[in-house]
Amino acid sequence: MAQSRRLHLGAFMRPVGIHTAWWRYPGGLPDANFNIRHLARFAQTLEAAKFDAFFMADHLAVLNMPVEALKRSATVTSFDPATLLPALAMVTERIGLVATASTTYDQPFHVARRFASLDHLSGGRAGWNVVTTSNPDAARNFGLEHHPEHADRYDRAREFVEVVTGLWDSFADDAFRHDVESGIFFDPDRMHVLDHRGPHFAVRGPLNVARPVQGWPVIVQAGASEAGRQLAAETAEVIFGAAGSIEDGRLFAEDVRGRMVTAGRDPGHLRILPACFVVVGDTVEEARARRARLDGLVHEASAVAALSIALGVDARAFDPDGPLPEIPESNQSKTGRERAIALARRENLTVRQLAQRLGGYAGLAMVGTPATIADEMQAWLEAGACDGFNIMVSDLPQGLSDFTAKVVPELQARGLFRRDYEGTTLRDHLGLPRPENRFFSR
Repeated sequence: MAQSRRLHLGAFMRPVGIHTAWWRYPGGLPDANFNIRHLARFAQTLEAAKFDAFFMADHLAVLNMPVEALKRSATVTSFDPATLLPALAMVTERIGLVATASTTYDQPFHVARRFASLDHLSGGRAGWNVVTTSNPDAARNFGLEHHPEHADRYDRAREFVEVVTGLWDSFADDAFRHDVESGIFFDPDRMHVLDHRGPHFAVRGPLNVARPVQGWPVIVQAGASEAGRQLAAETAEVIFGAAGSIEDGRLFAEDVRGRMVTAGRDPGHLRILPACFVVVGDTVEEARARRARLDGLVHEASAVAALSIALGVDARAFDPDGPLPEIPESNQSKTGRERAIALARRENLTVRQLAQRLGGYAGLAMVGTPATIADEMQAWLEAGACDGFNIMVSDLPQGLSDFTAKVVPELQARGLFRRDYEGTTLRDHLGLPRPENRFFSR
């Protein structure tokens, strides 16, 4: 069946499994976060299935949770994305490579250079996920006693993106002549000195890397708060969304694209990919049983810790069998806090029930057969609630194999997903234009 639109699929691969107990599932690979051979194989599997991108999140501190829960966390260690993704670029050819870099605890020159280098190394497959960092413990790893306020983090992020993209435009595309006979390596008239001076940064430039293959690596953003939506509308080309229903997704998409118009941007130059946890079975009952088995491996301490992180307060003091009390605002992720409170109120959950849900995975989940999962994805796409999904598999390697070998062919048979790559860059895969250099015309 011909489709006017097709899905884009990214794979959220850090942690390699989002569910707290993924690493305990029978047949799993508990060391996968820190095992290059496993990660290379995952990336190659995703590329064989024609995924748009391998998406690697990052943490700048060990998660702020009680020791009893921390010792059960599979996210204590992982590779630095700037180290891992260039290695994966050498064992893949087409799949996009997206990594998180914080605007709160990094510098624009470092980020610009890192992602420009990755874009060249990969032949134009890099993407930068812009985050302001929600874990307050990160502050102490960077010489600060307190995490900057939410609004301040987003003000800094806006200027940070402006500087990074300005640095990516340091050289015209034709600046490097490599003229052996004349001895001219590059044309200095085709180099721009940024000389940025703003409230947060003073950066002279130019960047000491040629303009990226894609012009700019693709800019991804994941914030869903008021400030996050506005930043996305002004800067993002892909949004790693968190809508829990088609209606929520549709309203979110309308809101952000409306803001883009106000900001003078083309709303067609945005792809919205909600996070989607998938559990595949040959029958719906089998898939549900797999999810139940996975949830049953979540330890109580991990569940309470997950609730504490989501709320920004220590949930151990709450009555586990009582309703969720009123929760004061904190300086952590506002969206995560509001989502947890809404879930508790909507389903009338006790503290214990809410913790168990959050302790595994409480976001959008599609649990069923290849056909039922494809039905749900198609419904989201046709309702205008998304442009695709960032897939989070239930376990490794089986969950990844199940999705790529069973769900992807179902989507392809419906004309909802590509059968082969039609370009070489991440922008090609996503159907996004190459940015013009703001300082030089061709």
